Amino acid sequence: MNKKALFIIPPERFNEDELFQPKAALEQAGVNVTIASTTTGEITGDFQGKATAEVIFSDVSAADYDVVAVIGGSGTNDYLWDNMELQQYLKQAHQDRVLVSGICAGAVTVARTGLLAGREATCYPLDIQIDQLKDNNVTYIAQHVVAHDDIITADGPDGAAQFGASLVQALD
Repeated sequence: MNKKALFIIPPERFNEDELFQPKAALEQAGVNVTIASTTTGEITGDFQGKATAEVIFSDVSAADYDVVAVIGGSGTNDYLWDNMELQQYLKQAHQDRVLVSGICAGAVTVARTGLLAGREATCYPLDIQIDQLKDNNVTYIAQHVVAHDDIITADGPDGAAQFGASLVQALD
């Protein structure tokens, strides 16, 4: 599979399972995965895992990728939910027919763009995240993955492997 994925993580405190499990699934399927953030360099996750952000997301065109995924973690709430540049980036990706996806708090980031208004999605089953979906006119569904043709959301670490499998299937 000659496809490319852009995984966007917060500049600190990403969730390791939500990044590494789908990344491994895509790479095993032959997808080239690039990790991006709001900064470059080594980033520490919620459980002290390390990842290297190769690019700043806004420095690369989403149209150069087949999927853009916003990864969760406690830092996603703090750094990505209200990032207007990221919201515009995701809207442009969607307009360019790039698969947009988010897991856990990353699903909330996608919901805040308005792209899921009037539709179903999932996120981590915490009231603060579920309320964010509802505030953006999104119907919360309590399952690991909710896949539309153009947007995929996942609930968190427990659904990370299924999220990866769903991304692979969508790109196939």
